[in-house]
Amino acid sequence: MDGCLLGMAGCALGRSLGRQFRWFWAAYAVSAFGTWLAFDTFALIAILALDAGPTEVSVLAAAGLAVGALVAVPLGPWVEFRRKRPVMIAMDLIRFAALLSVPAAYVLGRLSFAQLLVVAVVVGAADIAFTAASGACLKALVRSEDLLVANGRFEATTWTATALGPPLGTAAIGLVGPVTSVAANAVSFLLSAAGIRAIGGREPRPARAAAPPRPGAGDLLEGWRYILASPALRPLFFNTVLVSGLIMATSPLLAVLMLGELGFAPWQYGLAFGVPCVGGLIGSRMARPLIARFGRHKVMLTAGTLRACWSLGLAFISPGPAGLFLVIAVEFGLITCMGVFNPVFATYRLEQFPSDRVARTLAAWSITNKATVAAMTGGWGLLAGLTSPRTAIAIAGLLLLATSLLLPRHDRTPLLKNADQAPPERQTLA
Repeated sequence: MDGCLLGMAGCALGRSLGRQFRWFWAAYAVSAFGTWLAFDTFALIAILALDAGPTEVSVLAAAGLAVGALVAVPLGPWVEFRRKRPVMIAMDLIRFAALLSVPAAYVLGRLSFAQLLVVAVVVGAADIAFTAASGACLKALVRSEDLLVANGRFEATTWTATALGPPLGTAAIGLVGPVTSVAANAVSFLLSAAGIRAIGGREPRPARAAAPPRPGAGDLLEGWRYILASPALRPLFFNTVLVSGLIMATSPLLAVLMLGELGFAPWQYGLAFGVPCVGGLIGSRMARPLIARFGRHKVMLTAGTLRACWSLGLAFISPGPAGLFLVIAVEFGLITCMGVFNPVFATYRLEQFPSDRVARTLAAWSITNKATVAAMTGGWGLLAGLTSPRTAIAIAGLLLLATSLLLPRHDRTPLLKNADQAPPERQTLA
């Protein structure tokens, strides 16, 4: 399963990380491909099949994230004290069942906007639980010195899937129907569950304290407290959450603008976001050599700053080939910078988390990210309704330029081989 897609994505990135990691990577690859095959599919279904406008499309994107994040609040602590692989398999199966209900309802003529909302909520909550478990699983499977290699491979795989998925998915929508890619995405989660099951080996049950707290919002607060107390993680937390929120808030508006006002075909929309993902592959391959030459902090600061400089260009899209080329150029620049930044950031973040708090802290980070994306998506939908999608995209682009000010200008922590060495309040200034 991993010999083809993963070979493209980065088999040349370095040494083997073992059979268990290869199965984990394969599971990630197949689910990533399915996810990007269904890129913006709910928005496309709402626009093409349910005649939804910009406000409804934004509400669909925002509500699923917001309620999913709320439902996921107790899941982070719950995941912390359980074996991670069974949790990941369960979340994959939940996403499979929820997504499969969409094509089933469509075939029966019963698909509604309300069902799309419910499915988005279920998938959003399962995404958060899966992310929390997978981070802890990766840290257990891979030695700390190999984390950057592993995250680089995941990043390359993501951009390979992103390059291939949207053009194929939107082409399938045009040829077969609007729910085809949703069905394929559902099947990808079933295959992902099989890949995680194939990792094998005995996963030890996480050790509990003498009187462990009951999983809940109070326990999850430890994750937020840990992040906010860390001089290394705090600025990156605010930066990454806001950048993600501003980029994702404009995604449904861009779909409405391109597929509606500007008259692009679905396959052109998919092409515009598929081709630039080659930049993600390039960026992920550049990360390690750049760190070796310039150092990790300088690479994070530079790539993190540059990734905020592109989105404003999307406000100037015009109809026809010139407009399509502009979207591809802007997305290529943005994604290349993200391809460098993301694996470096993901590795640095995991290194700062103690092993007994990884799931809770990642869940806290993920919930904040999804809630912020939801709030901004809803707000930008209202802004687009009051002004226009183009104006709302321009405002988001301007605000993105300011997010680089949140990046740490100095490396505040030494490189730790194990985050358990010191809690954030004990970490010294470099």
